[in-house]
Amino acid sequence: MDKINLGSTIPAYPMPVSLVGAHVDGKPNFLAVAWFTMVSHQPPRIAIALGKGHYTNPGIKQNKTFSVCLPSEDMVAATDYCGMVSGKKTDKSQVFEVFYGELKTAPMINGCPLNVECKVVDIVEGDSNEIFIGEISGTYTEDRFLTEGKLDFRKMKPLILSQPDTSYWRLGEAVAGAWNIGKTYKAKSK
Repeated sequence: MDKINLGSTIPAYPMPVSLVGAHVDGKPNFLAVAWFTMVSHQPPRIAIALGKGHYTNPGIKQNKTFSVCLPSEDMVAATDYCGMVSGKKTDKSQVFEVFYGELKTAPMINGCPLNVECKVVDIVEGDSNEIFIGEISGTYTEDRFLTEGKLDFRKMKPLILSQPDTSYWRLGEAVAGAWNIGKTYKAKSK
């Protein structure tokens, strides 16, 4: 099989979509973000990468808090809207029903199956992005999104972004049990 070099580009792979929340100018604001990742298990930390020009960044810096809210597929239009319009020109504070956790300045979305409240512990400056690293202060869900006390992604119906075709997708079926299926692997002889 011949491999094709696509050049120096961001790899095209599906990513979960989030809505990052922050208080900006005294109001909740939300921004659609697919560039987020877990940073550490203990202490529990998450990172988000935002372009330096985003309206949300000064609010995160001022309050030292943000939220990462994972919308379900039935929230696709409102999520996309939050990615299309800037809080500089459009007040997005009324798009969702908002609630707050212990930090009081990290707005979260009532309709999202999963909301993560974070306190900023570091900001990494890149050429065009700022990476905000937050320690997780609280993780909020509802009983209807759990099975045997664990998050059930089939019930959550997370929204997935595919690049470069810029399409939203839904999660597929489980393939195998992690840290289990590998027990059946047999190395090939050379």
